[in-house]
Amino acid sequence: MPEQQIRLSISGMSCAGCVAAAEAALKGVPGVTEATVNFAEHTAVVNGTASAEQLIAAVTQAGYGAAVLRGADDEAEKEAAELAHYRRLLRNTLVAGLVGVPLFLGGMAGLLPHVATPAGTLFWLLIGLATLAVLIYAGGHFFTGAWKSFWNHNANMDTLIALGTGSAWSYSMAVVLFPERVPSLAQHAYFEAAAIIIALINLGSALEVRARGKTSEAIKRLIHLQPRTARVVRDGKELDLPIDQIGLDETLRVRPGERIAVDGVIIEGHSTVDESMLTGEPRPVKKRPGDEVTGGTINKAGTFLFQARRVGADTVLARIIEMVRQAQSSKPAIGRLADRVASIFVPVVLIVAVMTFLAWYNFGPQPWGGYALVTTMTVLIIACPCALGLATPMSIMVGVGKAAEYGVLIRNGDALQQAGKLTTVILDKTGTVTEGKPGVTALVPASGWDEQQLLRMAAGVESGSEHPLAQAVLDAALEQGITVSPVTDFEAVAGRGVRGRVDGKHVLFGNDRFMVDNGVYAGDLEKRAAALAAQAETPIYLAVDGRAAGIVSVADPVKPDSRDAIARLGAAGIKVVLLTGDSRATAEAVAREVGVEEVIAEVMPEDKDSKVSGLQSNGEIIGMVGDGINDAPALARADVGFAIGTGTDVAIESADITLIRGSLHGVADAIAISNATVTNIKQNLFGAFVYNSIGIPVAAGVLYPLMGMLLNPMVAGAAMAMSSLTVVSNANRLRLFKPRGEAKRG
Repeated sequence: MPEQQIRLSISGMSCAGCVAAAEAALKGVPGVTEATVNFAEHTAVVNGTASAEQLIAAVTQAGYGAAVLRGADDEAEKEAAELAHYRRLLRNTLVAGLVGVPLFLGGMAGLLPHVATPAGTLFWLLIGLATLAVLIYAGGHFFTGAWKSFWNHNANMDTLIALGTGSAWSYSMAVVLFPERVPSLAQHAYFEAAAIIIALINLGSALEVRARGKTSEAIKRLIHLQPRTARVVRDGKELDLPIDQIGLDETLRVRPGERIAVDGVIIEGHSTVDESMLTGEPRPVKKRPGDEVTGGTINKAGTFLFQARRVGADTVLARIIEMVRQAQSSKPAIGRLADRVASIFVPVVLIVAVMTFLAWYNFGPQPWGGYALVTTMTVLIIACPCALGLATPMSIMVGVGKAAEYGVLIRNGDALQQAGKLTTVILDKTGTVTEGKPGVTALVPASGWDEQQLLRMAAGVESGSEHPLAQAVLDAALEQGITVSPVTDFEAVAGRGVRGRVDGKHVLFGNDRFMVDNGVYAGDLEKRAAALAAQAETPIYLAVDGRAAGIVSVADPVKPDSRDAIARLGAAGIKVVLLTGDSRATAEAVAREVGVEEVIAEVMPEDKDSKVSGLQSNGEIIGMVGDGINDAPALARADVGFAIGTGTDVAIESADITLIRGSLHGVADAIAISNATVTNIKQNLFGAFVYNSIGIPVAAGVLYPLMGMLLNPMVAGAAMAMSSLTVVSNANRLRLFKPRGEAKRG
């Protein structure tokens, strides 16, 4: 069975301890190569040959629920389930509050009867039954989760809450039923604490679910860009069909104001298309027959017919959605550390709770039973590691979504974390700093040749090449109406040039090193070539039958925003290096134009990887920016590889980060978002660790000998709920973040 990736919706997880248990269950399935569980999104991404049924069975066996997520409909179901869960939590809060709050207020006002009186016994017995109903209705999921965890030899947040509230109820019922067996000072019922703790934790969970939903808005917006139906032309009739019924090569009509359903090529008509979804640029793009259109973009003015070229999961939008999902579900190193800590946290808390109970039971003041119960219950309630489990995934989800808004697709959490550590960014020249659309700018024929002859022979030998420079020469010949002769015995020499036979003559077309290697003397052409190179042009020598015939000069214009983007990188303290196979003179001219001080020129494609490695050996943390195909080895070698994507030819699979816009501002944006996200994660983790580090000792009663102060279990419940909400709210602050220098883009 081939390896596949399966996304699961996981239900029943209550804390980071559950993440470790669910991941262990999935990784234990034969055929699973990688499994990552996201607590914030309650999903899992699994790679391997295992079937969905095997994975679901393993998760169920571990005590959780699971279902396969396949597409927009499943996401809508998941969203509806989250909404229903949110409403259920609010109902639980209301029910528990209706019992707990009046008891709390009545106790504070001294209006409730004493447990040991006949009237008090009946009253508190009825209250105990009402509280039991609250525990079953509003807190039943905690007890069910705790039992499942116990049955699977685990402990999680549900364990702590069930033990805390269950102990409070059991002790209180014992006091009500057998008051004579309890010292008079210990004759107190804690029903209101159990009910209010259940209310507070449900309320905190509800607020957390609501805030958590905001973190995945980037995915929701992307999914909503996919139209549900499209107008298909079949047998001369136009039919509105569901998008999943559209096949390859079908003809579709798009009317003004409609979203384009799938990727394709216009075959009739013309229009302007808003591609800001893809490029972030607000200006509509003119489209005519032969131009590509992308699913999810908006047709503005005209109407046209186009032929479907990519459908379903192969469309650019679908691939972007999948990449964002994967990145949001991934974990950087800092997140994996937090998960490991959280996975052992609950067992440690249980040990601390037992020690707290024994200490107060044996050494505490009267009523020792009451003090032991209250402190133990408070430790169990306040120590829930929810905040710790949410700290990293919440920030990653928002950070990756924010990056997607700026046309930056981040493949995984490690790339997001590492981007902010870069010390050097290496830029490939062609298509990265420049437009990647070269054109012929000058023809310099040698003695005995004219411009048309020179261009005809150059175009002839380049007709066998797929290099961008070859296309520029062929386009120039086509514009001048020159008939191009076919080439035979064609050979491309990497990093040098091409050779072949045109009209029976042996033709060489390449750089000065290529001429030297083949014994061609350029003579006076060398001075002219140097002058052209100093103007950021690329001079290409032509030799026919061993003699220099002239120079065809090609220039690739610099992107309008390259200089500003490079200035942003410099302002961030990052060294920028230009790496190219072009001549040193041409490379240095381009570098001067865009403000780059260090240039590595005349590098063979296969040597770019070693140049990156060399800089890394000097202690540099390298980001490599290239086209994602020709620079693949260097992109893979770099600490973070940035693939430049233009239009629908997005090199999504080539690097750690893909820049959908062809702009270098995406690199600066990615680095700024990385820094903001990692800072946010550290804030969350610091808050979670400090909360537990201070809260647990205080709950255990360390301040009692000094100040006579104990923490109320209800305050502990509120604090626990607020800690999770604080982490979620802090992560959502990233949604307001704007990379510095953004306004410079146009």
